[in-house]
Amino acid sequence: MTTGTTGIESLRKRFQGKILTPSDVGYDDARAIWNAMVDKHPAIIARCAGVQDVVRAVNFARDNGLVLAVRGAGHHVAGNSLCDDGLVVDLSGMRAVTVDAGARRAVAEAGATLADFDAATLAHGLATPVGINSTTGIAGLTLGGGFGWLSRKYGMTVDNLESAEVVTAKGEVVHADARDHADLFWALRGGSGNFGVVTKFEFRLHEIRPNLLSGLIVYPLAEAKSVLKQYRDFAARAPEELSVWTVLRQAPPLPFLPADAHGTGVIILALLYAGDPAKGEELITPLRTFGTPVGEHVGVQPFVAWQQAFDPLLTPGARNYWKSHNFTSLADGLFDVMIEYAGRLPSPQCEIFIAAIGGATKRPAPSATAYPHRAAEFVMNVHGRWTDPADDDRCIAWSREYFKASAPFASQGAYLNFMTADEVDRVRAAYGPNYDRLAQVKRKYDPENLFHTNWNVKPA
Repeated sequence: MTTGTTGIESLRKRFQGKILTPSDVGYDDARAIWNAMVDKHPAIIARCAGVQDVVRAVNFARDNGLVLAVRGAGHHVAGNSLCDDGLVVDLSGMRAVTVDAGARRAVAEAGATLADFDAATLAHGLATPVGINSTTGIAGLTLGGGFGWLSRKYGMTVDNLESAEVVTAKGEVVHADARDHADLFWALRGGSGNFGVVTKFEFRLHEIRPNLLSGLIVYPLAEAKSVLKQYRDFAARAPEELSVWTVLRQAPPLPFLPADAHGTGVIILALLYAGDPAKGEELITPLRTFGTPVGEHVGVQPFVAWQQAFDPLLTPGARNYWKSHNFTSLADGLFDVMIEYAGRLPSPQCEIFIAAIGGATKRPAPSATAYPHRAAEFVMNVHGRWTDPADDDRCIAWSREYFKASAPFASQGAYLNFMTADEVDRVRAAYGPNYDRLAQVKRKYDPENLFHTNWNVKPA
């Protein structure tokens, strides 16, 4: 760091938000993020109150030769939102979401969480595809591609992005859409935080019923091979309005499960039907016949509640290590590997889940947005999660071993938002055939690579 106390005080006087340094009250709270494995110590945390604060922080970091990181909601597993010894542009206080119901558009500030976004849009009977944990940040989710329960019907999160407000490495505020700065707009849709600080996102919205059919059907792990085979056949025929995901884990103490099932190995079918619930009930009937269920909790409930249903399993403060693969199809050999590793989970919080995408996510060409993986039908997350640092080696080893064992069945590419900090070698795979084009855009908007504490694309 090339600046001193005088420079920081000068920044503080011009700043509308709050500047925190290691000696300030609240600093440790401000550097805490969702994944407790990330323990970084920035020299300056610039908690921005608005876009002009972002400009001041970017200019200060650039002019003083500081490493720069950008934090939205701080949910990313890799911890890219923090840095050691540099400056963090902290957007977590900028959470406003405004909705134009007539135009079916929403504008979200970059610190907004999915809970903020859903609350604003669903109040108007409108939504767009976002993730499955309400504390996730809209910024990181979108810049990495983004998918959720509505993606089979309406595409990836980036497919619904209409425009963005961006602070560039020069400290300029630009508006990027299909007409203005179209190259930048293309790159933002899956190109991570390489090109500037996105301070606002404008999304296209879709009409949705406030109450939808959703829930869980739980089978014992002993029946997993049969359930997975039937699931594969079912998913191939499912309409785009229906999303069914699978989770292999130890059963949480859910009230609809018998007490003697708690803590035992299970395979869970998690479902949402984005249409008439009566039609959805007809469609999901086969899911109940895949074996002998341990329990079921399926019914019509507010979509906003379903969006938060998995929050208790994803609370902040645990230690997380993830691995991920894309799949164009699910092979019997993959099922064998899944069941083997689900039978020796190193922690009750660890799980393997497969999200069904496909449908509308496959319609754009791989070059239409920076997110390129349009052939993927499924995305798998190897979710290593535990609380005691003494378990780090064991849980990380399990995640890595399963990732390696399942690799022969995977398709090309990687999903940015599920990559962990040690996967720098997968960056090119994550951007796929779009990497070189991204490098050209990077050279134009950030030739000195100021924004590099991300899944970095180096300037061409």
